[in-house]
Amino acid sequence: MNMDRNTVIGFVLLALLLFGYLFISTKNSHELQAKKQKEADSTALVKRVRDSIAQANDTTAKLTTAVDSNQLPTRGVEELTVVENEVVKISFTNKGGQPKTVELKSYKSLLDGKPVVLNSQAFDKFSYRINTGNNNSAEIADLYFSKPQVVKNADNSQTLTFQLPVPGQGTVAHQFTIRPNDYLIDWGVQMAGADKMLTGGSFNLVWQQQPSQHETDVKYERTQTTVGYYEDNEFDYVQTKSAKALEKPVQWVSVSQQFFNTTLIAAKEKFTSGDIKFIKNAEDTTTKIAEVTTTLHTKVPLGANAALPLQLYFGPNDYGILRKHKNEIPEMDKIVNLGRDMYAFVRPINKYIVMPVFGFFKSFVGSLGIAILLLTLFIRLLTSPLVYTSYLSGAKMKALRPEIDKLKEKYNNDQQQVGVEQMKLFREAGVNPLGGCIPALLQIPIFFALYSFFNSNIDLRGVNFLWADNLAAYDAVLRWGFHLPGLGNHLSLFTITAVLTSFLISIYNMNMTPDQNNPALKYMPYIFPFILLFVFNGLPAALTWYYTVSNLITLILQFVIQNYIIDHDKILAKIDENRKKPKGKSKWQERLEQMQAAQAEAQKARGGKK
Repeated sequence: MNMDRNTVIGFVLLALLLFGYLFISTKNSHELQAKKQKEADSTALVKRVRDSIAQANDTTAKLTTAVDSNQLPTRGVEELTVVENEVVKISFTNKGGQPKTVELKSYKSLLDGKPVVLNSQAFDKFSYRINTGNNNSAEIADLYFSKPQVVKNADNSQTLTFQLPVPGQGTVAHQFTIRPNDYLIDWGVQMAGADKMLTGGSFNLVWQQQPSQHETDVKYERTQTTVGYYEDNEFDYVQTKSAKALEKPVQWVSVSQQFFNTTLIAAKEKFTSGDIKFIKNAEDTTTKIAEVTTTLHTKVPLGANAALPLQLYFGPNDYGILRKHKNEIPEMDKIVNLGRDMYAFVRPINKYIVMPVFGFFKSFVGSLGIAILLLTLFIRLLTSPLVYTSYLSGAKMKALRPEIDKLKEKYNNDQQQVGVEQMKLFREAGVNPLGGCIPALLQIPIFFALYSFFNSNIDLRGVNFLWADNLAAYDAVLRWGFHLPGLGNHLSLFTITAVLTSFLISIYNMNMTPDQNNPALKYMPYIFPFILLFVFNGLPAALTWYYTVSNLITLILQFVIQNYIIDHDKILAKIDENRKKPKGKSKWQERLEQMQAAQAEAQKARGGKK
């Protein structure tokens, strides 16, 4: 069987047709859904803002005359009010009039199997300072609001309002609206007497967050924890810096762990400036990931009454869920790391190829491990023409091995001279010695794309496959009670399979390489897999499973193509035919030969001096 140009073109067309079908069908569906969602979100946002302002005025009218206490409520009994919808259960506290804990009903902690709870630490709170009269001030988080009443609205949302009388100043109200089947909460800060309580109309909101462990490996979860923000209409994030100044308008700030995040959003007017203090805990024995303190500044219109519409998101780092709010909250989906910084070029690969294809396979395959296998097959089908070209180049190199051995005997293993003559031989035979590098180069963007995808795909969290009990974390088959540099305290079985298959590929490729005297090539089959052992051991099982499958496909393709598809006699005949054709040198070939000739002359000169 011979794979000619038509066969290669057939492979390309087959892959493009499959990808085109997936892309067009997914795109059309998303565009229609996005259009409907945009209209609904825009209508709902306008209504919420108007209702918030109207209710603020109504609340102000009722409460300005309701201040009959001359004592600021700095002491009291903390009372909780629980409100829930289909996806979250929120416990609100009257101390500070804010959420105290948020339970995610659809997600379990991998530590104890209980529902994931966000905003659960004593450190977690929202606060801002208000004037309380007689040159005194107080933090809103230290004051006790009245117990709220929960009202169910016509759209099945629920609203509760905390009220705080400030003697001689006015009234503060915190109003929260919990939407049905949504992780996004509307939060309205309303003030009667804002001109007295806020100096110069300055509203300085301090938000403290202390994310805690939800995954099995706290060390890895800590490395994936970031603080993202949308400043001056651009997304950015903090991962290692201890402080970051926000000098331009900010719409939202998000404290994001590997699979969950808490986000504060300005629903109408952006915050004018702020700063972030981000400190990660260094101890792997604690369940506390980090401490984040965000300060955001804005100005409210000068006047007796003020309303500041905000929003809070407590939920998963699910691309589809975050994307649903794109019309209200721009680029919130970038909280999901599909490629950032120097690897930002892989984000389009994930968005337009990997995610739609994986979603397509996941829709009809019950096992996510099998879906990863099918995704791997699709990627290899898509890249098969280039891989075939590489194998063909390797077969040509193997066919030339007897002649290269003769060159070594002729020049007595003089490496410099053999190199020069070998390049001439390759040019005469029409062989590209770098043709075999294409698959290795092609694997780089694909690997980084899948690293980002598998590392941030919440669908893989807690899903078992074969011996792995969690595809989103490493699959430890062996543990020890101490830390080894590079390996940690465990050994991953999928890492072992990835390393072993990489070793077999390296051995096979070495046998295809004509020059066996190069020390770098001689030891490469052992060096590369050894490095992979340390790189892969702490990575998600989904990624090392993909790499194992990809390596197995490579081994099968190499065997089949070399033994049943490529006609070696025909290759030799083609090489002889190429030798008869006039050859021109490329500039690169000329420079390489000149460099090799110069090195050979220099080596002879050194030999003569001796």
